[in-house]
Amino acid sequence: MASLMQRAVRAAFLAAALAWAGVSPAQADAPKPVIEKAVKGQQCVEDTEYMRKNHMKVLDLHRDKTVIEGIRTKKHSLKECINCHASEKTGSVAKSKDDFCVSCHTYAAVKIDCFECHSTKPQGPMTMHPLNAGTAHYKHKLVAGAKKPVTVDDMAKVAQ
Repeated sequence: MASLMQRAVRAAFLAAALAWAGVSPAQADAPKPVIEKAVKGQQCVEDTEYMRKNHMKVLDLHRDKTVIEGIRTKKHSLKECINCHASEKTGSVAKSKDDFCVSCHTYAAVKIDCFECHSTKPQGPMTMHPLNAGTAHYKHKLVAGAKKPVTVDDMAKVAQ
């Protein structure tokens, strides 16, 4: 039985060999993700290749603008992404293995945690965690001094 160190060395050697050959481990035997064309809209808010590489940076920046500064816009919002990319079959971006978000995130072995709080379906009621200083993404100026939990409606009033 190989020791843990021997298995680690073999795994590192295999990864190096695959990289040298121009094949990533994910490409070696994983099926390519199924990427459905957006249901709504003629064009994404950004170039497709840019969004594939940077969508989390874009979403995080939008989240920070919204949560910290109270600036709400449609461009780059998670809700608008869901409105365009929800599957015609499931009505969701994360219900089945072929849905927009799940397909790529499974391929890349990246956990999606957005939908533990947010809805996966377009224009439905947003499932939100209670917004207070303890549970907000950041200590938003509205919730930082709140004496009671701030509702989704309270947050929506910050800015439209």
